[in-house]
Amino acid sequence: MTAAAMPASSTGASGIGLRSERGPVLLALMLCTALVALDSTIIATAVPSIVAGIGGFAQFPWLFSIYLLAQAVTVPVYGKLNDLFGRKPVILSGIALFGVGSVLCGLAWSMPVLIAFRLVQGLGAGAIQPTSMTIVGDLYSLSERAKVQGYLASVWGMAAVVGPTLGGALSEYASWRWIFYVNVPLCLLATVMLLRSFTEQVDRSRPEIDYRGAATLTVGCAALILGVLEGGQSWPWLSVAGIAVPAAGAALLIAFVMLERRAASPVLPLWVFSRRLLLTSSLVAAGVGAIVLGLTSYVPTYVQDVLGTGPVVAGLALATLTLGWPLAAAQAGRLYLRWGFRACALVGAAPLLLGCLLLLTLGTGSSVAQVGAVCFLIGLGLGLIAAPTLIAAQSSVGWSERGVVTGNNMFCRSAGSALGVAAFGAIANQMLRADHSRIHLDLATRHVYLSVLVVALATVVAVAAMPRRDVPAPASPAGAASDSSAE
Repeated sequence: MTAAAMPASSTGASGIGLRSERGPVLLALMLCTALVALDSTIIATAVPSIVAGIGGFAQFPWLFSIYLLAQAVTVPVYGKLNDLFGRKPVILSGIALFGVGSVLCGLAWSMPVLIAFRLVQGLGAGAIQPTSMTIVGDLYSLSERAKVQGYLASVWGMAAVVGPTLGGALSEYASWRWIFYVNVPLCLLATVMLLRSFTEQVDRSRPEIDYRGAATLTVGCAALILGVLEGGQSWPWLSVAGIAVPAAGAALLIAFVMLERRAASPVLPLWVFSRRLLLTSSLVAAGVGAIVLGLTSYVPTYVQDVLGTGPVVAGLALATLTLGWPLAAAQAGRLYLRWGFRACALVGAAPLLLGCLLLLTLGTGSSVAQVGAVCFLIGLGLGLIAAPTLIAAQSSVGWSERGVVTGNNMFCRSAGSALGVAAFGAIANQMLRADHSRIHLDLATRHVYLSVLVVALATVVAVAAMPRRDVPAPASPAGAASDSSAE
């Protein structure tokens, strides 16, 4: 059902307007997603040029950490703002902040300054990611959402291939500053497309904002994720910083829970974790985040350093993951409408677990085609798991709660990615301390793959713990008609 065909109930006090053109809006959302995804990978091959230009080699890992950190910790806050002020102002503000951060990064004159401006970029990215998924939940019916979210998910995989190649080309033939400047016209294009094609009506009353809760949640998550990201890297795990930073984060999150119990309008309502469907879907999201990051971080390294190929071939091997994901997601809509969300996700468990098992068979004599086939199989599984579990969570609430639920799901995926980075990195580094030879690198990646399998098993357990009877979508201004009709 197209947006223009939505009944009048979809344009109530809060909802998507009748004039929203879904095609251009989806293209704009994919463009926004590409901006966020590319900036997570494009710097990798540009680091030598950046260090040669402004110095600061010892500090360059923070270019990655600060971006991921800022993006992850602000997702729940932006999710709440989506429900308070509407999707359009939040995503436009995120695009603007991301664009300004990109310009500032291009103008940076030292590594500490560049790191600070990467923080600004991350703050903008934190608004774009959950809002894009929330808009999809508003605009598309149950039968359509899996396919559309598969499109958005595939953008992340393509960024893993295109980002490093583009970053290297711009650094070599232009300037490393252009890896940031290139974002500006794309931000402007996405803004124009959303302004022209996306319309919503929002209650303009003065909402009560939980500033204390938002600040406590942001700082607490920042400290906890920072401790995980930098533990064993910037400082030893068993050091003052290694213990104090995550401990402070945990203490602040406990304080956040106490604050939210008394807040009139909590930034992250505790019912998000008390409902079985929302809790299990969040755990699945965390597992998906860890699996995807584990593959995107170590498969290209394995293909290049163990199999002896170039970066382009390594990227193509990983790209099969992004091919399998949208193909499976395109069929997921039919499956969960017929069998239910849980059953559809359990179907995806088979190719996911089989693919992770086959990872363990890869070695120094494997071919790139084998690697690609395994990644394709895992992509099929993720496509049948990630989209249905997120859509199940979105469909269990109304418009006024969909932003919080989507934001929480995206935050759990980001947190899973951050934890995955730390855990997989620690495992690989432990194996490589003894010897940096080709064989030991193979053993290191094999241990990472074994860890990915463990995470996949835990993810499937979370899927199995979902309610057997799917929760029907409630009446909501933007989603009631399409959801109920689809079911």
